Amino acid sequence: MMGEFGIRSSEFGVDVRRYGAADNSTVIRVGDAPGAAGYDIIIEPGALRRAGELLDLDRRVMIVTDGGVPAVYAQTLAAQCREAHIFTVSQGEESKSLSQMSAILSEMLRLGFARGDCVAAVGGGVPGDLAAFTASCYMRGVDFYNLPTTLLSQVDSSVGGKAAVNLDGVKNAVGAFWFPKKVVIDPDLLATLDRRLLAAGLAEAVKMAATLDADLLTLIENSRDLAADLPEIISRSVGLKKDVVEQDPYEKGLRRVLNFGHTVGHAIESAEEGRFYHGECVAMGMVPFCGDGLRDRLKAILEKYNLPTGYGGDRAALLPLLTKDKKKLGGVIRTVVCEKAGSFALVDMTPAEIGERMEKYL
Repeated sequence: MMGEFGIRSSEFGVDVRRYGAADNSTVIRVGDAPGAAGYDIIIEPGALRRAGELLDLDRRVMIVTDGGVPAVYAQTLAAQCREAHIFTVSQGEESKSLSQMSAILSEMLRLGFARGDCVAAVGGGVPGDLAAFTASCYMRGVDFYNLPTTLLSQVDSSVGGKAAVNLDGVKNAVGAFWFPKKVVIDPDLLATLDRRLLAAGLAEAVKMAATLDADLLTLIENSRDLAADLPEIISRSVGLKKDVVEQDPYEKGLRRVLNFGHTVGHAIESAEEGRFYHGECVAMGMVPFCGDGLRDRLKAILEKYNLPTGYGGDRAALLPLLTKDKKKLGGVIRTVVCEKAGSFALVDMTPAEIGERMEKYL
């Protein structure tokens, strides 16, 4: 077992500045990583309509979105670009593939995109990952902007520079670290989400709160008006991830805490092929790795938002998928265990040991 990392939410510096005419922008600066410049994360209601002021769109922009995102979002961004091209993929994990990435690259090449042009994602984690990985590869790398439209992507996947696609049924098997030039988070865009998708995104905030910020977990636990509390939940979650990413941009140590719930969650997601949202799988994946004093409390929080806490499928069928986990080192998988709110430990477990936890708690 590795020692716990001491992180308190009070250590996070949130830089509140103003952009142009807006008077309600929160700007969180992610510091420079080795080989990559730092970038701003702008959290501002209505920011999508001001993207032309916030981003450098005076060039060719390939906008990647999916069929589940209201088309008006990509169109609003396109209207603010000098030259925009919208590439819409089908909704769902199947679009996070090398074939879709190849199609976008081919379209960029056909349209004459150069190294001074850019790629922008408008959507959730699928367009975000797909667009970022595409940007990392086109002509050895072009600028990337992320405009996340789901709660999950706003609190988690839009921050940190991890880009990947799935391969042969394994999530995120091929990818790169490619940091955005800027992230623009518009909480107003969440108004179009259905309750289930909103809850799935909240699971990622719960993940960070459970391991890094006990006060945030209490806020989510006691919230009586989630819509009213979302701006604070988003900014605090982004602040948590920002601090972790700055300390460990390439996932060599501390950043592994962000995998809480993902070891089993990814296995369920791969096995079920679209039955559950990613956040729902993470919710289930957290339960086996809680301490006895936290597990019932965490389950109650998840159930409050109609998130699943038990898996009714074939647990044995998940074990082969665990062996393909990117966190596997030799015969063990480095897992995140949360004994009490606001703390965590990294523990090496065999797939059999993880299987025992699933059988007992999931």
